[in-house]
Amino acid sequence: MRNILFIVNPIAGGGRTKEIVPIITERMTENNIEYKIIYTKRPKEAINISEENVDKFSVIVAVGGDGTINEVAKGIINKKKGILGIIPGGTGNDMSKSLGLSQNPIEALDAIIENTTKNIDIGIVNGTLFLNIASIGFDAETVKNTEVIKKRIKGKIAYILSVLITLFTYRRRDISLIIDGKEYQRNFLLIAVGNGSYYGGGMKILPMAEIDDGYFHVCIIKDIKNCMVPFLFPSIFKGNHLRYSKYVDIFKANKVIIKNESNVIINLDGELMNNDKKDIVFDFMDYKLEVITNGFKY
Repeated sequence: MRNILFIVNPIAGGGRTKEIVPIITERMTENNIEYKIIYTKRPKEAINISEENVDKFSVIVAVGGDGTINEVAKGIINKKKGILGIIPGGTGNDMSKSLGLSQNPIEALDAIIENTTKNIDIGIVNGTLFLNIASIGFDAETVKNTEVIKKRIKGKIAYILSVLITLFTYRRRDISLIIDGKEYQRNFLLIAVGNGSYYGGGMKILPMAEIDDGYFHVCIIKDIKNCMVPFLFPSIFKGNHLRYSKYVDIFKANKVIIKNESNVIINLDGELMNNDKKDIVFDFMDYKLEVITNGFKY
């Protein structure tokens, strides 16, 4: 008999996930599906909960934002078995958008009941896995500055202030990339490497990416003047930045190496990671993650 575990982050989306729980209870009861709900109490706990329960439940559902999804996925990947379900309940929900999932929690729950799945790629950066997008440069520095500002100022104003601060403090630099064996030299503002399309709370940085095609897509925003950033970045939300070929390069690759970038901050599916190695190497796991999808498109 099919049974489902829901791992709920109660503080995701400002506590919005708590409103989803009664819907879960109603739908599971209506469809006579055995289920259990576990609330997380601290960061990274969902990894252990997922890993410990993967043998007990046919599907493990992350109810929360991108951080919760990553943690639940890591538990499944660590055991190399199990199916991931997603009910978006965070602020940005970039992973669910990259998967083409409905952002409506009722529709997302109905998709879990229908149980249509596909296998998606799992990226690795210097041994650390990611599902959606990893990046370095301007956006990673902005995330770092946002975390500092949020200690005093909450909400979207914190992100806006951090963008402004980064505009005045970020220094572009030259970089060497090896993309499927071919080397490129670039002076860059940011570099994004990913399986999915969306990051940063809805920016469609890699509009051509397919999360299950076995390829990374790479977007390089080249060196541009500070005054151009506020004009270019809004176009990324709709994926229209590709038209600015003077400033944007796009590649498709199996493996990407960013040379000699130790002590750089990596924005890894919305979480910051310090790189202490000589190069940054992007590759794929042999294992693929089975994820519930649906017919809805964001």
